[in-house]
Amino acid sequence: VQLVESGGGLVQPGGSLRLSCAASGFTFSSYYMNWFRQAPGKEREFVAGINRGGGSTYYADSMLGRFTISRDNAKNTLYLQMNSLKPEDTAVYYCAASYTGGGRNIVYWGQGTQVTVSS
Repeated sequence: VQLVESGGGLVQPGGSLRLSCAASGFTFSSYYMNWFRQAPGKEREFVAGINRGGGSTYYADSMLGRFTISRDNAKNTLYLQMNSLKPEDTAVYYCAASYTGGGRNIVYWGQGTQVTVSS
């Protein structure tokens, strides 16, 4: 099983990034998928989740309206479009597969990709 994130980097405040997570080794379409993040010195927190078919999405309040989660089951890939980025969005972003929605019952984790928002 592999979850490989990409697309992180350095971006100025107000900018945008699109993260991707390529999945392999399991039936991607059978799992809810999620994004989490962990800032230095803080606990890992839920960012967004999406159901198996992609028709329902869930967001942490602070990301609502700025971040969009999506998936392409034909490509076994999860995405996170991040707009209006703020310095407090700086963190390592992880994708994760779960049995249920809302960021619970995580079964697989990626290795993370660094996002730094700074001028």
